[in-house]
Amino acid sequence: MTLEPVMPSLDDEENPELIDFRRRFWWTLPLTIIVTVLAMAAHKIFYEGLPYQSWIELALSTPVVLWSGWPFFVRCARSIAQRSPNMWTLIGTGTGAAYGYSLIATVAPGLFPETFVMHGRIGVYYEAAAVIISLTLLGQILELKARSRTSAAIKSLLGLAPKTARRIDPNGTEEDVPLTHVHIGDTLRVRPGEKVPVDGIVLEGESAVDESMLTGEPVPVTKRPGDKVVAAAINTNGSLIVRSEKVGSQTMLSQIVQMVAHAQRSRAPMQRLADVVAGYFVMIVVAIAVLTLLGWGFFGPEPSWVYGFVNAVSVLIIACPCALGLATPMSIMAATGRGATQGILFRDAAAIEELRKVDTLIVDKTGTLTEGRPAFDRVVPAAGMSEHDVLRIAASIDQGSEHPLAHAIVAEARKRSIPLDKPETFESSSGIGVRGIVAGKRIAFGNTALMEQERVDWTPLQKHAEVLRGEGASVMYLAADGKLLGLVAVSDPVKATTPEALHTLKAAGITVIMATGDGVTTAKSVAARLGISRVYGEVKPKDKLDLVETLQKEGKTVGMAGDGINDSPALAKANVGIAMGTGTDVAINSAHVTLVKGDLRGIARARRLSLATVRNMRQNLAFAFVYNALGIPLAAGLLYPFTGQLLSPMIAALAMSLSSVSVITNALRLRGTA
Repeated sequence: MTLEPVMPSLDDEENPELIDFRRRFWWTLPLTIIVTVLAMAAHKIFYEGLPYQSWIELALSTPVVLWSGWPFFVRCARSIAQRSPNMWTLIGTGTGAAYGYSLIATVAPGLFPETFVMHGRIGVYYEAAAVIISLTLLGQILELKARSRTSAAIKSLLGLAPKTARRIDPNGTEEDVPLTHVHIGDTLRVRPGEKVPVDGIVLEGESAVDESMLTGEPVPVTKRPGDKVVAAAINTNGSLIVRSEKVGSQTMLSQIVQMVAHAQRSRAPMQRLADVVAGYFVMIVVAIAVLTLLGWGFFGPEPSWVYGFVNAVSVLIIACPCALGLATPMSIMAATGRGATQGILFRDAAAIEELRKVDTLIVDKTGTLTEGRPAFDRVVPAAGMSEHDVLRIAASIDQGSEHPLAHAIVAEARKRSIPLDKPETFESSSGIGVRGIVAGKRIAFGNTALMEQERVDWTPLQKHAEVLRGEGASVMYLAADGKLLGLVAVSDPVKATTPEALHTLKAAGITVIMATGDGVTTAKSVAARLGISRVYGEVKPKDKLDLVETLQKEGKTVGMAGDGINDSPALAKANVGIAMGTGTDVAINSAHVTLVKGDLRGIARARRLSLATVRNMRQNLAFAFVYNALGIPLAAGLLYPFTGQLLSPMIAALAMSLSSVSVITNALRLRGTA
């Protein structure tokens, strides 16, 4: 297979091997279809068969086998040379035997006894060789597409960085320069709506900066002089002047990119069950075929070597890896189809096989356990005030604010159809709240720092505020003309489905651990409500990655569920990364499983599907080997001394087809998995 770059770039082209296989598949698929139709129906359409039918099938199948299948024969040869028999050995020997036997039967039909003449010609198996090649190409195309998604995650990360930065020169002039021209110590201006170009420190200005794409925090963070900012964060309202401190590969964004790339490449590919047994199977089959040839050649009736060759070919044909090759792909196809109808998307077969082994699940809080967006919680009015009036005044002053917390409060007032007053004046004090005149009264709405500036006694509601903060809510006090009116709490609510999901996971024997970038107090309060005993707060992307690696070293099979870019390194490193479909594209591309609806209950459903799928694959492999176990001795002619009958290669091909039908029928049962 082609190698993948250590660090993809936005300029990388499509995988050349995928392009090559896709071209081979589509160019030769019509030939495969025609050959198959001729083999199945020509003798029914033409009374004595189609004239020169074997030669026509030879001409049509040769491009399929020799051109489309050439990469598989190369791999087969390498597996033999390296003494590592695998599925490619079976595919190469099976298709090679079918095609080689048919070629001899076409070019020199006189070598075969009359008993092998059917419909006026020696039976040939070009269609079997062509169909196997086409099916194998299709499987490789699907696998290569799945592999390409690993670099898609890194490309999504690289796409976050802005292409230019606005640099302020020492003489005060400003100019837009390419990001590659920014150096440590440069002074940059970040205007409202722009992305921060590099990691740096704020020199001038105040603004709310949205870092959710990198930190997972649900609301923008107010930045003032002396505060640090990170590359790719979005400046929402004010203008900032920043001094660059880390550029290029040193920025947090670049480090996350590097961690995702390393985690993806360090994960060893899982060895499929079929490949484990195939190494032994192919050696046994080849040995039986050789013994069949020699046994008939030396001890069989005349023409003994012809009988030996035909029987040896029958052994290889009946052992052709069609059913063995379908055993796992058919189960995977059925399982992925079933999962899609339930909102569960698997990246590849390895994810389905591995998920059933997960015994430890790390979950992010924001957007995974919770909704991931600020929502109105409650109003606590002061003595003599009503909840209605407190919410009306708070929403009225917040109409002029762009802060997400303000949006949640205004949305709740409108939901309740509360009429709002238009502020006569409005002033935003970054980080502490807002001030203004509403209905002739001076309104202050914000945290305790704002209340102290306005000389408002907020202690009567202090106990209520502490309780709400302990529940993970953000609390804002409301005052009018220096008098406390009440407080409003806004929080990130836990998803309604989360408690049920966690209960189901624990019942399945899975240990659940919370790791979040939120504060420790908020994390512990949410964890306590959900019954999660092991909690990590204020963790960075690398901390989550380290946690996954630590648990893996302890022998745990780790699943990681998250929705943000800050989760992507851990998602990629975990045995199974599970992304919320409501999260970022980077998280989805880094993960092995995506829950489209962002519902954690999907993990339990996906795990049940994983268990059923692996069980189904083992059943399919058993079907494939049972047919071989029964058919190979017949093909070798072991019953000839008792019955006087040999197994024709046509019957061998029929047995091979029946095994494929059994595999497909069994795999389709997965469509009913709950």
